[in-house]
Amino acid sequence: MGQRGPKPLPANVHLLRGNPSKKPMAELRDSVAPEVDLPSAPKHLSGEALKEWRRIGKELKMLGLVSRIDRAALAMYCTAWGRYVDAENRIAALGESGLVDVTPNGFMVQSAWLNVSNKAQEQCLKYLSEFGMTPSARSRVTPSVLQGDLFGGTEHEKPTLGSFAK
Repeated sequence: MGQRGPKPLPANVHLLRGNPSKKPMAELRDSVAPEVDLPSAPKHLSGEALKEWRRIGKELKMLGLVSRIDRAALAMYCTAWGRYVDAENRIAALGESGLVDVTPNGFMVQSAWLNVSNKAQEQCLKYLSEFGMTPSARSRVTPSVLQGDLFGGTEHEKPTLGSFAK
């Protein structure tokens, strides 16, 4: 089971607020801010997954929310998106029969394509949250390029904990 409650705030937010939670300074160490870069798309991506990689990759790079180390997570999101689109297209092509299958015993069950669609939606939502692409998740992500700008420094210059004591 995961941790309860909201995700922890980044160290820079604690420090900007004057550390109201009185966390020890050792706990407020600098976070990792990898260089912003959109990695190349994996060769296995095709169709809608590759289109989504190109579409969302540009946006994430512009916002400073993607780096080379995010390649796997972004590929998994795009794969889930491609599966979702494919399943929805197949359901649409089948009409109402795309939602329900009939078993050999005559029972009606949720169709396989609807199962694929639902699972892909769940997976997409998890990855959307990781990249800050849902309304509630936007407040939980920290763009890499803005890290230095927040404190008046350069893009690659990160503040130290000692710089806030002055």
